[in-house]
Amino acid sequence: MSDGEKELLERQRIRETVENWVVWRDSNQWEKFRSVWHPEGVMMATWFQGSYETFIKVSQEGFSKGVRILHFLGGSNVEVQGKRAIAQTKMTISQRAAVHEVVCDVVCTGRFYDFFEKRKGEWKIVLRQPIYEKDRLDPVNPAETLSLDATLLASFPEGYRHLAYLQSSIGYDVKRDMPVLHGEEVDGLYEKGARWLAGNSIE
Repeated sequence: MSDGEKELLERQRIRETVENWVVWRDSNQWEKFRSVWHPEGVMMATWFQGSYETFIKVSQEGFSKGVRILHFLGGSNVEVQGKRAIAQTKMTISQRAAVHEVVCDVVCTGRFYDFFEKRKGEWKIVLRQPIYEKDRLDPVNPAETLSLDATLLASFPEGYRHLAYLQSSIGYDVKRDMPVLHGEEVDGLYEKGARWLAGNSIE
């Protein structure tokens, strides 16, 4: 097998892990979901930041209360440097909930920005940091009218303000400085990714 073929295989294995994350998380297959993470793995999201084990716990609790957050994947780019990699994968996050007593769907488009490391022959996630690019909020029943609090909506970053509005309306404390399409947060994330590929720690 040539070096090019080996690198392609490594990228394919990383992409498969990204896909497994989505399928197993959205279908509540939590034992399988655990297998995509290294032990110290951290999950970042608008509504949660912490270890993947705690993420599983709060996801299960939310599901039991009717919270439904689903994901869909698009194209990807994987940079491999030795036993480290950065994977960027286009994705959408969709969630349904009542906003001011109107059942709505919110759809947010962005990227998963994943820090991978290969240990004992397996690529697993050390850190997942989504990048939120744009979103929208619509009543499920188009005949219903929804009126949002303009001041509250504007208090959230543009890339995920409708997602944040919906999540805050059902009780989540939404993080307000997540990376979006442009700005200091996403520039800092790219720098952190470059340091990771160069062999440095994530911090």
